[in-house]
Amino acid sequence: MIALQFPLRRARHSVHAGERNGARGVRRPGVICGVKNAGCEAPLRHPKLSRSVSTTESKYIEKKDYLSRYSHERTVAMRESPARLAAGFGNQAECLSLVQEHLPKFIPFLTHKCGLDFRGRVLEIGAGVAWLSAELSKLPKVVEVIATDFSPKLLREHAPKVFKLLKANVAKITRMPGDFHKLDFPANHFDAVVCSGVLYDAANIVQVLREAKRVLKPGGKFVAIREPVWPLVKIKSRARMISRLVETGVNERFYSLADYKEYFKQAGLPLEVKRVNVSTGFKYYVNAVVNGLTHARYAFIGTKRGRG
Repeated sequence: MIALQFPLRRARHSVHAGERNGARGVRRPGVICGVKNAGCEAPLRHPKLSRSVSTTESKYIEKKDYLSRYSHERTVAMRESPARLAAGFGNQAECLSLVQEHLPKFIPFLTHKCGLDFRGRVLEIGAGVAWLSAELSKLPKVVEVIATDFSPKLLREHAPKVFKLLKANVAKITRMPGDFHKLDFPANHFDAVVCSGVLYDAANIVQVLREAKRVLKPGGKFVAIREPVWPLVKIKSRARMISRLVETGVNERFYSLADYKEYFKQAGLPLEVKRVNVSTGFKYYVNAVVNGLTHARYAFIGTKRGRG
């Protein structure tokens, strides 16, 4: 059995005063390369990359000086600490169940229920252990996946374990450190930019969305899933839940659906919101009724204007 111990959430970012989220008039609840293929451009070359490390799992590229003014070295140290890694994801059984049984349901949902057609070159931001990159690599029309995270350790040591567990097409995947506030890629480069449980942990959500929009090709899609969204009904356990998250090093930022819509509007990225329901049987119908009321699960899909 493959030993897995890692968080899927990102650690808290430091930010200069007055810069958090870059939003105007939005109230914030709480306190917190790849593969060549016909029809696809040649893999990107990065002038700031220090060295490329080939592995049997996938390609890993070392990179220095990638943090933006919104992030700091102590943030990386906190994310990579043994205590944070152990506390952020639960026990071994929960980890394996989530990675093998629950998370792989999202790609079929996005393609079949949301009508998304992933193809060409895809960028994952805030990838963590890069399970989403692993799943996308198995799609036949996807020719290259670049997984970025501001933690080199997660990408270098933990992501390959997940690739093996999920049987990823590792020849398509390149891992490299990166800060989603300042993407080191040219404009109009990716067919899709994706993330899972990432936006809510950004120091400046609008800046992240603007960067995603910049690197997308015209007509390209930005897809965000597993973002914690406050439901309409306030539950008594909300304060206790936040307290538990903070104790384990997970940030305490949660936003409403209206907040996310405002952030996308300010970034100039037209948004489509889809209710997420990956359950089956009777539970599917229950979730369909209560989604948005007692809990809230959405997929945020932004489209860059123009034709590809």
